[in-house]
Amino acid sequence: MSSADTHTLSRRRVLSGSLGMAVLLGVGSLTSGCGLLGARAEDRTLRLVVTENAPFQEPTRIAERILTEQGWDFNATYVTDIIQPNHAVSNGEYDVNFFQNISYLRQFNEDNDLDIEPIFFMFEQPSGIYSQQYDSLDEIPEGAQIALPVDTANNGRGIRLLARAGLIEIDESKHVAALSVQDITANPKNFEFIEVDQQSVGQIYSDVDAVFGFARLLAEIDVLPDEVLIMESPEEALPFALAVCARPGFREEQPERYEALKSAYHSDEVREWYGEYLDGLLTPAFDRDIDQAWEQVNSA
Repeated sequence: MSSADTHTLSRRRVLSGSLGMAVLLGVGSLTSGCGLLGARAEDRTLRLVVTENAPFQEPTRIAERILTEQGWDFNATYVTDIIQPNHAVSNGEYDVNFFQNISYLRQFNEDNDLDIEPIFFMFEQPSGIYSQQYDSLDEIPEGAQIALPVDTANNGRGIRLLARAGLIEIDESKHVAALSVQDITANPKNFEFIEVDQQSVGQIYSDVDAVFGFARLLAEIDVLPDEVLIMESPEEALPFALAVCARPGFREEQPERYEALKSAYHSDEVREWYGEYLDGLLTPAFDRDIDQAWEQVNSA
């Protein structure tokens, strides 16, 4: 394999564990506000931890309004951490979380000996390779710096797209969620791969030759989907659809909570919100089969 110098440009530690330190371990504002360490207030309490980002936060607020009107006590905590929410659900401090795609969840479970599972899909987001400097992949020069996500679950997505374009060769036996630069078998243009936190793509977009990024994050810096050099197909993107997740058995053991959450999150109001957000950039995945997709991700 040709040299693919990989190093980290930015490893934002998602609050450096601040949710864990200041919240989950420190009886701070989230602990007192949501009763993390205490007993459940009543049978009709719903406790959620959700990423503090519009495609997660706004549908949750719609769901909160719907469920509150139905008599539920809805407690949502909004965070920027992508590490502690799974631990918090596993520990029983929250019922569900909403922040991750199912490939990330599979890898997180494996790395942390957890068994969190997705209970229903929310949305799919198109992702691809973008460049401020070049109008096509063929123009990307030898030795170019290409930014890829630092997390394992998303790292391979950009690698697969470059391979599909014929710019590199990869170990085709590897599932995309397990691909890394170590699985590049040929790198004829000697690309240098820069690993960055996905949330920082907008900050480094102009500093590198190309980036793999989520369309919604790039849209925040006015980079639109029609500027993409190569985009994932819907089926390629499915293992990375965003889902609401819970402890094993949540659906079977707490069917009323499950049905209430799913009904509110999959409401017409939420579907309409996604249709208006960034001109419909994100596609609701309400009708996708979560169990089949989860089985496929875990069998890869």
